[in-house]
Amino acid sequence: MSTEPRSPDHGDLSLGVDVGGTNTDAVVLDASNKVIAHTKQPTTDDVTGGIRAAIAAVLETLGDRRGEVARVMMGTTHATNAIVGRRGLGRVAVIRLGAPAATGFPPLTGWPEDLRDRVLAGSAVLPGGHMVDGMPISPLDPEAVRDFLSGLEQPVDAVAVCGIFSPSFPEQEAQVAEIVREHLGQDTPVSLSQDIGAIGLLERENATVLNAALYGIARGVADALLTVVEEQELSEAAVYFAQNDGTLMALDFAARFPVLTIGSGPANSIRGAAFLSGAENAIVIDVGGTTSDLGVVVGGFPRESTLPREIGGVRTNFRMPDVLSIGVGGGTHVDPETGRIGPGSVGHRLKTAALTFGGETATLTDAVVHAGQPEAVSDEWSLSVPRDVGRALEAALGRAHEWLQESVERLSHGKLDMPLVVVGGGAFLVPGELPGAGTVLRPEHGDVANAVGAAMSLVGGRAQEIGTYEDRDEAVAKASRAAVERAIEAGADPLKVEVIDILETPISYSAQQTIRVSVKAAGPLTRLGTKSPTPA
Repeated sequence: MSTEPRSPDHGDLSLGVDVGGTNTDAVVLDASNKVIAHTKQPTTDDVTGGIRAAIAAVLETLGDRRGEVARVMMGTTHATNAIVGRRGLGRVAVIRLGAPAATGFPPLTGWPEDLRDRVLAGSAVLPGGHMVDGMPISPLDPEAVRDFLSGLEQPVDAVAVCGIFSPSFPEQEAQVAEIVREHLGQDTPVSLSQDIGAIGLLERENATVLNAALYGIARGVADALLTVVEEQELSEAAVYFAQNDGTLMALDFAARFPVLTIGSGPANSIRGAAFLSGAENAIVIDVGGTTSDLGVVVGGFPRESTLPREIGGVRTNFRMPDVLSIGVGGGTHVDPETGRIGPGSVGHRLKTAALTFGGETATLTDAVVHAGQPEAVSDEWSLSVPRDVGRALEAALGRAHEWLQESVERLSHGKLDMPLVVVGGGAFLVPGELPGAGTVLRPEHGDVANAVGAAMSLVGGRAQEIGTYEDRDEAVAKASRAAVERAIEAGADPLKVEVIDILETPISYSAQQTIRVSVKAAGPLTRLGTKSPTPA
């Protein structure tokens, strides 16, 4: 990939790709973020095929302007699928710094047994860690680290290091990383918890281990995307990945922190829906072929969850959008006798399996076509079914609408009449009016809102600090500097990045009045490309 600044004659087009369980969407935006090409292609089993088809389709639409593509951005479900499916994960050695205070619960406590057996290459709780005020729990013991590494009998793909309160006091984790690379080799991937999650020990440790287990997946995805980019002769374009908070990160940064891509799909949809509709504050429903993902946009960005999130049965605490997923999609199965919805879906086989298209499976798309909702269906779609099947389809559509209404009420937190932005390929499932919601907005190009969100996103960084009330200003300043540095590292323009959010939270059970400061920074993409996807 190019590492030199792009001159103006190279163009300023952005190509966004989002890989979903049913479809792979791609769009091209011009310098004013206007959609000038878009496509929706079936997601293939190998995923790469769908990416290849989507990128080729939009480039064909561009014609002679294909050479003006300056950036390629992708949101992907690869990491989520790997964890849920227990496929392609690396073997991780886990070092926790906190003995003797943190020996009660060993690393990976609470993990599903099959996932723990697949990932864990060995673990140790060693001296180290800090109290909330920075006082060391015990001194770091470098020899104990070396003894643990020497005693590992199984092949190790990566090492995860987690120290108590290391996001505020990171020195010990950094020392352990140096020891690991000296002992196992400089190319050994090391995942440090200070870079991954929030303060809570076990959830942060879990996220750090998952990140380490995903290094191989990240390299494979990056290589696949680079292969397609080079096949399409876009080698001058800079490549970015979408992350959980609705911002982007450079290719090498994504390879180091693959766990941060897990929530990128819903975040892309929320960002894209907000941009296409012009709604800075709204509820967003992204209806796909298998599920409907509901989220909230606040100030143009996804509202983040304040609760720990489970990924594949593992409790984590890194930033994730506040998203509610329900089993209502265009391909969702409908029992033709009872009208029961789901739990299965025909997914990307909708146009071959559904009744409307000559298939044998009743779906929610068939229910909408049968109902003849004017804002929903194509004039070319028609369906004739026996009366009892028709009644079942009507009952299923009613249940789907009730489920959507209940979900909107849950996310609104009592704020009535918030605009409801409906996007996604299955947006026709949402009626023109939904009780409890405000105006229903269906923006142009809403069927590819997720790819739009990837293509027009800013680059972001996040940092946390702990301090006393007396030292609040110093903690905010330090966290702000760190967040800006993380955003620049992820690919933001150093001259334009700025702090966009500061959150202060009191910490209980501390000897002094203490607060945790969380700062988010974001900025437009730099004009510099990125190089190899080798994890640091």
